[in-house]
Amino acid sequence: MKFHVFKICTVAALLMIFSNASAQEEHKQMVRLANLVIDEAHLESYNEFLKEEIETSLRVEPGVLTLYAVAEKDNPTQITILEIYASKEAYQSHIQTPHFLKYKNGTQHMVKSLTLTETTPLIPNMKIKSKIE
Repeated sequence: MKFHVFKICTVAALLMIFSNASAQEEHKQMVRLANLVIDEAHLESYNEFLKEEIETSLRVEPGVLTLYAVAEKDNPTQITILEIYASKEAYQSHIQTPHFLKYKNGTQHMVKSLTLTETTPLIPNMKIKSKIE
């Protein structure tokens, strides 16, 4: 009888662990790189749209953790954006916001190519400093 109770408790504990792990899996951060090539004739305008979209997203969307854009020094039309969202749900919410849609629709004709690369953080709990003091 004691062994039977032990088995039931063990199975219950394992079910709790696995259900908790799958719940964490569903809500883990989404991290990816967006690599873009921008038409040189529209680069200045594109950068203005991008700046407004990133600043607004970081200010008003708690699920947008990081949007960090860089351009290649010797080829400024090559842009990479590090995107970190609190979850896939936060990303789905982000792409439906008015400021994102303004950016997407306003720059569509400026983007020559776009590649989205899903990534796995090597140090998932690493924090990104927002200010250097």
